[in-house]
Amino acid sequence: MKNELSIGFIGNPNCGKTTLFNDYTGAKLKVANWPGVTVEKKEGAMKYHHHHFKLVDLPGLYSLTCYTMEEKVSREYILSDDVDVIVDVVDASSLERNLYLTLQLIELQKPVVMALNMMDVVEERGMEIDLHRLPEMLGIPVIPVSATRKRGLDILMHAISHHQELSHDPLIHQHRSIQSSHPHDHHQEYTMVYSDLIEEKIDLLIERLQKHYPEMKNYRWHALKILEMDEDILAKYPLSIEDIVDRSYEKDIINQKYDFIEEIIEEVLVNKEKKEALTDKVDALLTHRYLGIPIFLLIMALVFFLTFTVGDALKTYFEIGLEFFSHYVRQLLELLHANAILISLIVDGIIAGVGGILSFLPNIFILFLALAFLEDSGYMARVAYVMDGIMGSFGLSGRAFIPMLLGFGCTVPAIMASRALEDKRDRFKTILITPFMSCSARLPIYVLFSQMFFKDKAMIVAYSMYVLGLFIAMLTAFVVHLLERKKQYAPHHLLIELPEYKRPNARTIAIYVYEKVEDYITKAGTTIFVASILIWFLLNFGPQGLVEDMSLSFGSLIGKQLVPLFKPIGLGYWQIIVALISGIAAKEVVVSSCSILFGINNITSQAGMSHMLGLLNGLGFGTLNAYTLMVFCLLYIPCGATLATIHKETNSWKWTGFEIIFQLLVAWIVSWIIYQGGLLLWS
Repeated sequence: MKNELSIGFIGNPNCGKTTLFNDYTGAKLKVANWPGVTVEKKEGAMKYHHHHFKLVDLPGLYSLTCYTMEEKVSREYILSDDVDVIVDVVDASSLERNLYLTLQLIELQKPVVMALNMMDVVEERGMEIDLHRLPEMLGIPVIPVSATRKRGLDILMHAISHHQELSHDPLIHQHRSIQSSHPHDHHQEYTMVYSDLIEEKIDLLIERLQKHYPEMKNYRWHALKILEMDEDILAKYPLSIEDIVDRSYEKDIINQKYDFIEEIIEEVLVNKEKKEALTDKVDALLTHRYLGIPIFLLIMALVFFLTFTVGDALKTYFEIGLEFFSHYVRQLLELLHANAILISLIVDGIIAGVGGILSFLPNIFILFLALAFLEDSGYMARVAYVMDGIMGSFGLSGRAFIPMLLGFGCTVPAIMASRALEDKRDRFKTILITPFMSCSARLPIYVLFSQMFFKDKAMIVAYSMYVLGLFIAMLTAFVVHLLERKKQYAPHHLLIELPEYKRPNARTIAIYVYEKVEDYITKAGTTIFVASILIWFLLNFGPQGLVEDMSLSFGSLIGKQLVPLFKPIGLGYWQIIVALISGIAAKEVVVSSCSILFGINNITSQAGMSHMLGLLNGLGFGTLNAYTLMVFCLLYIPCGATLATIHKETNSWKWTGFEIIFQLLVAWIVSWIIYQGGLLLWS
């Protein structure tokens, strides 16, 4: 018995796999790329008695018949020698749907342990599962667990540690739907047995595979994949099969699997129809043909109402603390007779820049808390379903809306989520439009300028940025769709699970919010820290050396060169231009740069905003300019991390360069329309 085991956690999306994985690892995850590809894997480690376990969290999938990059990588890992035991995490409340993947995993002839999760939901519906009969019919250990309530975790690990080798006990089940006269009694060997026709072809293919590939493992599984005409397997193991395989038997295999699944459900699931799921009642409203989208917009409006009201209330305390800290540091440095340049760098550069960003932490926290709640409750999948019809008219699947939704949090994971799209063309279109979503990094810009210039209407103005970003993204997709109309593409069909609504798990939400807030603080301590120093240097030094007048600095010289380009869109002020350039590193830097550019230590406080408003009004920068600035920040070049991710996902510098130029053009054109249109209306 091995003391070090590699365990692969696999299951359908929304089966509670991530929650279970976090329970064991304590969310102390190691994230890395699979060798040779850009799909990320999550690894964790734990010790159970004298066993050391390496846990690998695999992307959710419904079948080992793969289409997307993530599904292919998951299958390759499961097939490899790197995994000792497969943990099949199953949603007990949707047992029928989950069992299809289970049967495929069992056919791999590797040790499989079923973690029957969400048993509490089954009980709430008045249903029961025969936990004695189910493992008899499947031939694998079945352990009931509740990831959210941390029940059954030790028993599951106990089963894993004692199930390293395949069990050869006779299976206690039969297929009533298949009458067999096959010479081999496969019912004693395999969980899933097919019709005589398919079993005969499997036997013939196994003989041929053994002859040509004597080192192959699991001949039966490969024979099934050849019968299904699996392109990857046929390419990897070329074989003359014309005399055996006259067509694809994939539908036959699928149908016979589901026939067996129906038998299992009939025998093990009691009171299946006893209680109607709350999900069906709620979905009648939230996925309504006409009300679904307005409800989504109202929910997002509520999210930003909370982000502004609750977030601003908490932000006040951060501002007081920042002001006290800045004043204390300045006094301390003066007592130590520090050089005036050093004092300016620390107080006016670093503290003003980084501190200005950290003061928005309450707003960011509320935003991510709300998004985590919506995601963990099961609502986000409904949004993709509701948007499918609209997305289809723009040449995209409703599944493409999922990366766009993630873009409200951060564009980097949103771009990475495009891997879930089957078609390469769809992935590139989604990557093209996703950066138009308002990520959390833009929120400080919206909060600052909307509160300065729009007062009581600040929340509405900020919310309009999110709606405008969505509109521009859809418009872009529609234009690309029109350009593609002459080409023949297969129609888009959305196949997505609508998981059961459930009470969001506090631990899962806490982990999600903690990771996002940690990323935000880390960015403040690294990217924004460095950017603040650089901006301070550009504004305090010029060709003649140290300057007291910023108009003679390097920053001023750079900004003034670009004034003619930005003047038609109402942003022809060198200070604003420098702030926008700095925002390419990270969008939050626009705020910290303004703090340094206008010499305001606590720019987010009422006094700081009043001071800056007066300075901007003195330059002729008014309400229309402020709105145009927010629009430009919404649409122009993505941050450096996003650009790196785009290159990583597309593996093309040409595409990355096109994204930069395209977004700059869109930002300039839309800003010009809004600014010039505003001048005409108000003239």
